[in-house]
Amino acid sequence: MNLQPLYTWGSISVMVLASTTADVLMAKSVRRKGDMDEARRRGGILGMITNVMSSKQMVGAIAFMALAFFTLLFALSWADVSLVVPAAASLTFVTSALAAKIFLHEKVDGRRWVAAVLVCIGVAVLAQ
Repeated sequence: MNLQPLYTWGSISVMVLASTTADVLMAKSVRRKGDMDEARRRGGILGMITNVMSSKQMVGAIAFMALAFFTLLFALSWADVSLVVPAAASLTFVTSALAAKIFLHEKVDGRRWVAAVLVCIGVAVLAQ
């Protein structure tokens, strides 16, 4: 039994979910911290870094980015870059639109939903 497609699409799924989670956590962290001008005035660039890294959400976002990166490496050991990278990037676009609507309560317009559907069609064609 050939498990390579299962490994490939499983790793792409993990990568997409990790990337989307990282994006949501980073957006929440930055929104919560607000304008960085005051931190920069008080402590310079080091003060800004300390301010941002003091957020548990930002640390979580970095951890999920690392997970997505290492999952990308695993996926590339099972499949071609011409499948893994476009599939992961395009599916992340779709899940980010959903996550923005659900978790960040952003207004996602119709053009973005149409683009997400077209991306899904493109991934389906690419996977054939």
